[in-house]
Amino acid sequence: MEYFLYFIIFCIGAVFGSFFTLAVYRIPLGQDITHTHSYCPTCKHKLKFLDLIPILSYTFLGGKCRYCKTKIRPRYILLEIMSGVVFVLFAASIKFTLIPFNSKMLVYFIFGILYLATLFIIAGIDKERIEIEKPVLIFGFVCVAIYMIYLYIVENDPSIYSYVIYLLFACIILLFSISHLRKKGENNYTLDILLLSLMMILFTYETVYIYTVIITLLSISFHLFFTELHKRKNKAVRKIKIETTKMPIGFYMCVSNILMMLVTNFAIFYR
Repeated sequence: MEYFLYFIIFCIGAVFGSFFTLAVYRIPLGQDITHTHSYCPTCKHKLKFLDLIPILSYTFLGGKCRYCKTKIRPRYILLEIMSGVVFVLFAASIKFTLIPFNSKMLVYFIFGILYLATLFIIAGIDKERIEIEKPVLIFGFVCVAIYMIYLYIVENDPSIYSYVIYLLFACIILLFSISHLRKKGENNYTLDILLLSLMMILFTYETVYIYTVIITLLSISFHLFFTELHKRKNKAVRKIKIETTKMPIGFYMCVSNILMMLVTNFAIFYR
């Protein structure tokens, strides 16, 4: 029964992964991600159902558009597979099962999936554009706020009071960030990273966030190290210097936070 459940969860994750690729492409362009039909970004042809089956469509079509034969980037199928795997790992990390039914675990699983979806989209956009989209951040905070309200009303969790301060602080920073966007016409990356940090603290708590920062710093250090090696090898000092000033910190934070959340859950639920 559990194997079948996890297979379904993997399929759900793959479907989410397909949506993530769409969201990462459209959100920065200001395009609708819910009502507009999926289309090939090259020939603009509307995709049919058989073109949209996660993993299988990419495989059977040979990684090409059915209509214009343009090669599709491998990141699409990789993100679908990765999303499915992460969803399964998250379910396994909390010993999620429907029999016996546990309403608290189901609620945590649902909000955990929404939180993971937020991080996937933020990471995807930041990796491509070095930018964190406000609507995605706001969606994440709304999900976290609703979950906090659930914990307070249903589970009577007394620790919620301390996290209300984080939420209020996030609202203040968000106002500053929106004000900066209106005045300057561009996002303040530093404020957005701070908002992302607060969202992580609210959902995964301080300990996991501290581990997230450590892993992020290590990842960035490795990135700089290999970039320096590449610079010396190709002697492209100016080009590499430009690239290192535009590091996707949000991407590294999201990946690190997902990893540490899974590790922490496994440590807690399997001890």
